Amino acid sequence: MTRKFFTTLLTLLLIVGVTSQADAQRKKKKEQEAAAKAAAAATPKPKKGDILPYGKVITKDAKTDEGLFKVHFVDDKYLFEIPDSLLEREMLMVTRIAKNTSNNSSFGGQKANTKVLRWQKKGKQILLRVVSHNVVADEDLPVHEAVTNSNFEPVLYAFPIKALSEDKTATVIDVTDLYATDVKALGLPDRVRKGYKITRLDTQKSFIDSIKSYPLNIESRHVKTYSAGAPPSNSSTGTVSVEMSNSMILLPKEPMKRRLFDERVGWFTSSQIDYSSEAQKSETITYLDRWRLEVKDEDIEKFKRGELVEPKKQIVYYIDRATPEKWRPFIKQGIEDWQVAFEEAGFKNAIIAKDAPTKEEDPEYSPEDIRYSVVRYLASPIPNANGPHVSDPRSGEILESDINWYHNVMSLLQGWYFVQTAAINPEAQKVGFKDEVMGELIKFVSSHEVGHTLGLPHNMGSSSAYPVDSLRSATFTKKYGTAPSIMDYARFNYIAQPGDESVAMMPNIGVYDKYAMKWGYRPILEAETPEDEKEILDSWILEHAGDPLYRFGHQQAGDVVDPSSQTEDLGDDAVKASAYGISNLKIIMNNLIDWTSKKGENYDDLSEMYGHVVSQFNRYMGHVSSNIGGVYENFKTSDQEGLVYTHVPKERQKNSLNFVVDQLFKTPTWLIDKEIIGKTEYSGITERVRGLQVRTLNNVLSLGRMMRMIENETLNGSEAYSLISMMSDLRNGIWTELRSGRSIDTYRRNLQRAHVEQLASLMTASDSRTPSRKSSYVKSTTVTVKQSDIIPVVRGELNRIKRDAQRAANAAPNTITRYHLQDIAERIDAILDPK
Repeated sequence: MTRKFFTTLLTLLLIVGVTSQADAQRKKKKEQEAAAKAAAAATPKPKKGDILPYGKVITKDAKTDEGLFKVHFVDDKYLFEIPDSLLEREMLMVTRIAKNTSNNSSFGGQKANTKVLRWQKKGKQILLRVVSHNVVADEDLPVHEAVTNSNFEPVLYAFPIKALSEDKTATVIDVTDLYATDVKALGLPDRVRKGYKITRLDTQKSFIDSIKSYPLNIESRHVKTYSAGAPPSNSSTGTVSVEMSNSMILLPKEPMKRRLFDERVGWFTSSQIDYSSEAQKSETITYLDRWRLEVKDEDIEKFKRGELVEPKKQIVYYIDRATPEKWRPFIKQGIEDWQVAFEEAGFKNAIIAKDAPTKEEDPEYSPEDIRYSVVRYLASPIPNANGPHVSDPRSGEILESDINWYHNVMSLLQGWYFVQTAAINPEAQKVGFKDEVMGELIKFVSSHEVGHTLGLPHNMGSSSAYPVDSLRSATFTKKYGTAPSIMDYARFNYIAQPGDESVAMMPNIGVYDKYAMKWGYRPILEAETPEDEKEILDSWILEHAGDPLYRFGHQQAGDVVDPSSQTEDLGDDAVKASAYGISNLKIIMNNLIDWTSKKGENYDDLSEMYGHVVSQFNRYMGHVSSNIGGVYENFKTSDQEGLVYTHVPKERQKNSLNFVVDQLFKTPTWLIDKEIIGKTEYSGITERVRGLQVRTLNNVLSLGRMMRMIENETLNGSEAYSLISMMSDLRNGIWTELRSGRSIDTYRRNLQRAHVEQLASLMTASDSRTPSRKSSYVKSTTVTVKQSDIIPVVRGELNRIKRDAQRAANAAPNTITRYHLQDIAERIDAILDPK
């Protein structure tokens, strides 16, 4: 055999071998596929609601954010991975309207809803339950069972369990629908829905923008678009779109010890209805909202000796990265100025300010992280700043606070500072202040807003503590500022007159603020319970009982009943303070064109500052007129002597009305500057003066004010400024020309017609009722109009005006005066005898 033969034979054998091997592999593969199909057929397919393997749900494509929960984003779905250790833990959910369409009053981070939630595992579901802390009872008492039975926790949402973590210590759920559908607790509140006639959520135009996880909170942003019958803007769309923010915040495992509230010291509070009380009714327990400031264990003896100590955890505010560099030091100083108040509570360096870390310093930093309280700088035309906080409803512990600082607050500050101090302050005698001046104003607002975040509400009674003339003293004002509390709306020193050198222009952290910080924050180490603290807290109040520097006066919404607790006022005598203020406004008016003019620019600044002058004058009229029919409110407990409510003295009420007549109802001609008017408007001054006069007139002739005067006379007889006397004094001041025979000019004719119209409205006025819920802020006097003396007195006044007008018309010095008086008589006829 040849070599060629053997080669050919070998090749054939190799081909046969390879072919056989390939056939065998194909056969094996077919057998494996058949086995897999058989196994698959034998394994039941996952049914809806089945718990899947972790890897099937959280795939390699998932984007995961680590934090309190793991938040996964996969296949356009958001999933929470909730550790078992956080099941049954309570969380606070705060829902806010983060962004809104124009013309919507709900803009600005307004809180829409607050709920306490609990994640609970039930079979193959995770339930999100709503926890109520409004009603409580001691667990050891039989009534606790009744409270529990009447306090069932409703289910806000139920989630099927999608998977368990690989170590079986966490549960995965899909939360997409919680945020993307119309769950009311996470959307617009009912009052807004009713206002815009919202019918449904448009799910095609609603979506989740983001859900982020931080160590102690989960933050979500989601856009909701609602079909609306009365949208606030873009009415042609028939919809309203908002961006909602939801914060889910883990509450402390151990609630902070409460401090019980006392209305003699103003404070933001939380409350519960307690059925454990030994009184023969349920009691509302109210406690302070405050930061958890505690003494370190190693410093307790120092603290007991009266030494200042640093708290276990400081209150730290971070300044937003967006804040202009030049304003940061002033905002920080406004924050740290509160250190002196905390020293009264026994703590040093209790509150500090820091710049927010840069992205390089801390790439994980976010103002949404509940661990950071931030002064947020917002590019917004809103001329304001505000300081909301988030507190634990179980204890009142403030967990976090963000101060919203809107850019245009500087415009507001400029207007106030100009109109209230320019008469004596060269630094304010122009539009556009030096940075140092604006910086001091920013510091003032910063301190005020920080005070809110520490738990203090407005103390509108503070500014009335100082004698008016003390505010003209450099020595006094440098020591005490313009009010005992920076939490009043005691803006700037409008009382100081030319020649009063070196007087302080604004308030600072004052006597009351230091006292309030001690009362609210100083630890009482020997007390085991909140009730144990009451005797000591009461003694701190009684140390200063009767001293106006330590008085708290509520802000009043609606009617101003207590004239010593008003906004924007200074000093203990509104007539005297306002007289000084008007004197300064006249100086400003004489210089207004010069102080607002800039070469090459129009008269916009002149127009704006003229508007501020008019508004400031209107404030003074409000401060004075609120004394008429006023009642002072000075909180006391039953063991203190004296009354809580006392009427404003007769002479002060009478003098207040005379001041309004002289300064406002006699036309304020100094406000009517033809040069200013000719540069700023083609018409409007007549209406502006009419509006000023009518606002104050209607305030004097309000139902509540008149009813309080009737009640004062009923209780105190001749010591009271009676309604009849007030109406007579008012008529004599408004209708002076009827006695003198003088011509009645346009401004006075408008005022006299307004007087008759207001009297007419009183004849048909609806009853006034006090709110169903008691509120220290909302003041309202109950008046049953037709059964009160108001209509007889008003009818008598109308008849008197009619008689006087008819008599004066016959001797009127000119035609327009005669026509006016004849018209008045006919108007009154129509009021008293409507056809």
